[in-house]
Amino acid sequence: MNDEALALTPDLLLRERQLVVNGVRLHLVEAGPEDGPLVLLLHGFPEFWRAWERQLGPLARAGFRVVAPDLRGYNLSEKPPGVDAYRVGALQEDVAALIRALGHARARVVGHDWGGIVAWALALRQPEVVERLVILNAPHPAAFRRVARKPAQWRRSWYIFFFQLPWLPERLLPSFGRWALRGTNPRAYTEEERRRYQEAWARPGAATAMINYYRAMLRPRGRRGPEAPTGAGTPPPIRVPTLVLWGERDVALLPELAGGLERWVPGVQVVRFPGASHWVMRDEPVRVNNLLLKFLSDQAGPDFVPSSDP
Repeated sequence: MNDEALALTPDLLLRERQLVVNGVRLHLVEAGPEDGPLVLLLHGFPEFWRAWERQLGPLARAGFRVVAPDLRGYNLSEKPPGVDAYRVGALQEDVAALIRALGHARARVVGHDWGGIVAWALALRQPEVVERLVILNAPHPAAFRRVARKPAQWRRSWYIFFFQLPWLPERLLPSFGRWALRGTNPRAYTEEERRRYQEAWARPGAATAMINYYRAMLRPRGRRGPEAPTGAGTPPPIRVPTLVLWGERDVALLPELAGGLERWVPGVQVVRFPGASHWVMRDEPVRVNNLLLKFLSDQAGPDFVPSSDP
């Protein structure tokens, strides 16, 4: 597929194309100068590249080469069959291969929700390709294991177990998706944006592929049991500069998941948003954008903003 032009706003023209990486065809949009520092924006469930509509313009205008892919299985990207195709290892390799296919050795990686889980895995397994890391409402794997057994987190994670059922989750995905995309800001999602999401969910094979991310989490893999995002045992420390942005009114994840990360991520900076939901980049786009612009710049130091953790 040749590059195509897509206008997000009157003053922002996106380049739209598809690349085959790690054996899978990924659709992506790109903005900003092609010789600028590469920033990858990785969306989560149940979104696609348009999750970052509020961030693409500001980052591109600041001189970054901003690339927002549809992760495998989503929207216009390829949808490989089978649960094993959606294990974290494969997803992380997609991103590493995409960085190389774009002509870069390293990238500044920003991930939300499942995109954040993939970004954590990338920084743990292939830190040499991550220049800076930003995580939005996605738990570090060790932090999640720490709280996963708490009843309060079980209650918030109910949908993960529901998604293990055959066919029914696919049938109910449109209703679940509309329920899930609820920000604390009434302008978080417009009706036109919600319509575009419904179109993406309705693409052939998309519902099963999206839900297979969760099935792969709990599906045994031979004698090793369910796949952990970074394997068994204590993960190695992440030593790339890392910023965590956390909306504390998240209905799926406990706020404490953003605490105590220094144990696994030395020097991590954590900024909490008390009034924001899981969709923090939609609820508070101006503040999120300002933090991204400062942290992703070459001039940002490790203590560019004080941590809000006690």
